[in-house]
Amino acid sequence: MNSSTRNVLAVMLAGLWINASEFFRNEVLLKTVWVDHYQSLGLVFPSKPLNGVVWVAWGFLFAIALFLISRKFTLVQTALLAWFTGFVLMWVVTWNLTVLPSAILVYAIPLSLLEAVVAAALCFAVAPDRSD
Repeated sequence: MNSSTRNVLAVMLAGLWINASEFFRNEVLLKTVWVDHYQSLGLVFPSKPLNGVVWVAWGFLFAIALFLISRKFTLVQTALLAWFTGFVLMWVVTWNLTVLPSAILVYAIPLSLLEAVVAAALCFAVAPDRSD
């Protein structure tokens, strides 16, 4: 398998993992927390199919960014840098907009760290040639 194919495969696998992880965390584990928090704000939690499509796109964009970071940094550095830019900054914005239920962070922090580490490990395992 050539380098370009491995790179695309790495991004695809990382993106699939990220989206599966996001779905489990936000739709299975924490959905009621999100819905209740939005209701307490007098809002309806956005869960139309288009919202799901946007989150799937976010997952693959996150995978691309993580892959690009992995070309210049170690596994641990990649995972932490990607996690910080993908999650911590998102939490700051959603907290600032008052739509972040802070109760989710107990679960979201370790699970999102795991998400970033596994996605980074997939990139390193599938496309180890970092000279591209």
